[in-house]
Amino acid sequence: MTASILSTTSTTTPDSIKAATNALKKFRVIYGTVRQHFREVEQSCGISGSQLWLLQEIHRTQNIGVSELANRLSIHQSTCSQLVDKLAKAKLVSKIRSEQDQRRVGLCITEQALAILAKAPSPAEGVLPEALNAMPHDVLLQLDHMLEKVIKQLGVRSHKLENLPLSDM
Repeated sequence: MTASILSTTSTTTPDSIKAATNALKKFRVIYGTVRQHFREVEQSCGISGSQLWLLQEIHRTQNIGVSELANRLSIHQSTCSQLVDKLAKAKLVSKIRSEQDQRRVGLCITEQALAILAKAPSPAEGVLPEALNAMPHDVLLQLDHMLEKVIKQLGVRSHKLENLPLSDM
């Protein structure tokens, strides 16, 4: 099927088909590795990978606000609020209103969340963010440029997916 899809491109040669197939296999390895990590998180912790990452960030910065948390995770603020609400409902996060500014709500993890963090597989943020953060800046710029080309070829009409946690896709 890959060859038939690729044969409609303007650069159809045996070498370009082989290169496209090799690139597709690498995407499969990345996707499969990410999915496997999130399955391990859910099996060992009982929460999603995105929820685990939120707990880790809240633990690192007690009293963090939802806006700052969303920025750290590169997700939309409303998505972050929904994740925080689920964690609060599960009694893993508590919301504490600031005494100085009643409009500000800080987040703290509970003892139950600490126990989950202690048994969670690493990295809490996921294997892909960890791998990307370990790469040199110039390589990340090249990767970003090449991925933009792939996205353009896909004909993506909406970039809403870029603000969703990988574990929730």
